[in-house]
This record gives sequence, structure tokens and C-alpha cells, in this order.
Amino acid sequence: MTNSFYEQVGGEPVFRKLVAAFYRGIKTDDLLSPMYPEDDLAGAEDRLRMFLEQYWGGPKTYQEQRGHPRLRLRHNEFKIDSAARDRWLLHMRNAVDELELPPLYGAELWGYLERAAHSMLNSY
Repeated sequence: MTNSFYEQVGGEPVFRKLVAAFYRGIKTDDLLSPMYPEDDLAGAEDRLRMFLEQYWGGPKTYQEQRGHPRLRLRHNEFKIDSAARDRWLLHMRNAVDELELPPLYGAELWGYLERAAHSMLNSY
């Protein structure tokens, strides 16, 4: 039996590290930080971590607590144009790089994140 991607890359500690690194960038970003309410930054961090863990074969905590992800619907209230997408990808790229995953795992994770970011565009 093959382990999930989640298990293969190191499980929860790896996803915690990824999301923490991402949000360190978000906190100081003039374009993106206004989209993340200061009083719910920790909540946003937890939700992203749980979502990514579930997507990659980890615990189903996200769905148990929040239901179906409905990513586009949940992000619809935010203006996500190419500048916001690119900035999000910049911070996520830095976070993925911090993980120092083996190249195949890093490429698989990055490929998904890139596709997800492009799919969130709702303003042109």
C-alpha cells in the first residue's frame, strides 16, 4: 500500500511549516494583507493548513469543520486579479522553497498551487 503525498513529505509538521512561512509573507504584503483580517489571521492559517492536508491525503479535518472546500465561492468576495495571484504565488513559492522537499515532491506541490492560484482569478 502506498502512503499518501501527505505522509511521504512528512505529514502535519511539513504542512504547518509551509503555511507558517506563507503567512509570514502575507503579513507584510501591502496588496494581500488587507484581504486577511488581522483578528482572524491565525484562523486563516489553520484553515489553509487543514485544506492542504486534506487535499494531499491527510486528515479530513477541514471537511469535518467547514464542509466542502468550495474554493472559488469562499474567495469570491475578494478581488483576485493577476497582480494578487502573482503576489500570492510569490509568497507560496518562498514557502515551498523553505520546505526543501525532494525535487519531484516540490514540483508536484508547486504544480497544484500554481493551478489553484490561476483558478481563483475573478477580476481582470
